[in-house]
Amino acid sequence: MAKFEKGTTVKISTGDRIFAVICYVIVALFALLCLYPFLLVVAASFTDEKTLVAEGYRLIIHKFSTSAYRGLFATNQIFYSYGVTIFVTVVGTILSMLATSAMAYALSVKNLKSRGHLAFFMYFTMLFNGGLVPSYLLISKYLGMRDTIWVYIIPALVSAWNCLLLRNFFQAIPESLSESAKIDGANDIYILFKIILPISLPGMATISLFYALAYWNEWYKAMLYIDSEKLVSLQYLIMKILRNADFMASTAGANLSVVIPTQTTRMATVVATIGPIILLYPFLQKYFVGGLTVGGVKG
Repeated sequence: MAKFEKGTTVKISTGDRIFAVICYVIVALFALLCLYPFLLVVAASFTDEKTLVAEGYRLIIHKFSTSAYRGLFATNQIFYSYGVTIFVTVVGTILSMLATSAMAYALSVKNLKSRGHLAFFMYFTMLFNGGLVPSYLLISKYLGMRDTIWVYIIPALVSAWNCLLLRNFFQAIPESLSESAKIDGANDIYILFKIILPISLPGMATISLFYALAYWNEWYKAMLYIDSEKLVSLQYLIMKILRNADFMASTAGANLSVVIPTQTTRMATVVATIGPIILLYPFLQKYFVGGLTVGGVKG
């Protein structure tokens, strides 16, 4: 292997520069192709309903309109739902990562008794479950979480798939680090929070993104367990708004003087709900691929 001294300049050939420029152009074009559908959605959300139906989706807005957003933010309900979803996503992700990290670390310790049985028990829950009726009775009657914000978090606190994936990541860490810490008198809690987790950022970021997406997109529990309007999640509220818009459009029928912004409302809801996730993902992207790759080394 060639060694270069400090201050040595490396000459890059013309062919290498041309190849690098071609690669950058291809990547930039691919990024624009990925961004193009989202820009169409944003443009459609600010387009008049009649114009959108007549002319279709275009990047250039011919007739600007904010009727879809005015209908979406007509009441304070969407702000309540935003608060609920943000609270559930932040608090739920933190609690899920604490519980998942503790469980994954326990399963990665080789001298833990019944480690294989516990792993099989978690894997079994990925294949079979009790069904809707037992889950509904357990959560609403025996646990008393109906119409509380914790119904979004507690039942989904630990995902078996995420736990097993994080366990595989912990198993890829050299055991010498934990053994040397135990020789110095460290216990398992100290080893987990001071040694394992700080060097597991790729795996932690990957699992955190999985949990955050799951909590952010939650709507099913709101339909089953939530009665109070102030505890409705954002995704379920968006579903109700779209259903109401479709119902009003079908009720209007042949009345051409009444235009219900159904299509533009759909586009506006996409922009309103996808924004925070788009802002979060770039910060975790550098860990995402690494976390999945390293976590799949050991079984």
